[in-house]
Amino acid sequence: MKKLLLSAGLLLGFLSGSIAASTPTQVPEFAGIDHWFNSPPLSMSGLRGKVVLIDFWAYSCINCIRAMPHVQHLYETYKDQGLVVIGVHSPEFDFEHDPANVQEAIGRSGVTYPVAMDSRLATWNAWHNQYWPAEYLVDRDGRLIGHHYGEGGYDKMENAIRLLLGLDMQAPGNAAGVFKPGMGDTPELHLGSTGRQGFGNAESASDGTRRFSLPAQLPLHQFALAGQWEITRQYARSVGGELELQLRFKAAKLYLVASAEHAMPLEVTVDGQPQATVTVQGSRLYTLFDSSDDREHLLRLRIPQAGLRVYSFTFG
Repeated sequence: MKKLLLSAGLLLGFLSGSIAASTPTQVPEFAGIDHWFNSPPLSMSGLRGKVVLIDFWAYSCINCIRAMPHVQHLYETYKDQGLVVIGVHSPEFDFEHDPANVQEAIGRSGVTYPVAMDSRLATWNAWHNQYWPAEYLVDRDGRLIGHHYGEGGYDKMENAIRLLLGLDMQAPGNAAGVFKPGMGDTPELHLGSTGRQGFGNAESASDGTRRFSLPAQLPLHQFALAGQWEITRQYARSVGGELELQLRFKAAKLYLVASAEHAMPLEVTVDGQPQATVTVQGSRLYTLFDSSDDREHLLRLRIPQAGLRVYSFTFG
């Protein structure tokens, strides 16, 4: 067993963004789980004898969404050979605390492996996790072999699992489909007052309701509001009608994390070119711009009425 652990640790060590556990340690138990989907409650102690892959995710995270089919593949391929996959849903935004929203996201994504709802981030903190997505590989004795943060590394993670299951390793597959951001692409931007980056208005960015005016020139990697908006810790909410949001960004794809209680159609233009209307209803991630043109762009988003909550922009 010692030789097997060392081999898996060395293998994970070659993963980009991964760190092998040079001295495997016992993993913590799940803590503060509100609800289990696709499974009765599970425990790490009860999973001894199984190889376990823990995947921390949040359903509005674009990186998690792109990684989930690979996690599902591991579950479907190896669930009958001794692998247990558990998704730990650890929310970033307030609407991700709602079990109905998480259940809908699980169905929409085709996830069939067990998912634990970690609304208070108790398990997140017990595992000292800091990233979405994050994967932790645990051996049959409940010891951490290694971890991987972010997207990619799928072939090597699968081979580490195969090694722990006593299976032959596979030749690397085609990694062409793995997303890699372009040089200088715009980072994730939050519109709430906590952790905000890229606020381009001259008006105050503190919490409260006020009228905003667009600047004459919007720098790259910045957004600006026009009209009456309420700023809170997590989001900006449209208060009046006929509002606008502008964003100057560099990326080929643009996503919006937003929420609205009633169907709200948004008029989207990029570089002056009309895009498909995006109707926000419910709380999730929406695609605003999907191209292969990874250069600087200007988004203009027209909001027709009050009640739209905008949490963040993410890019691909």
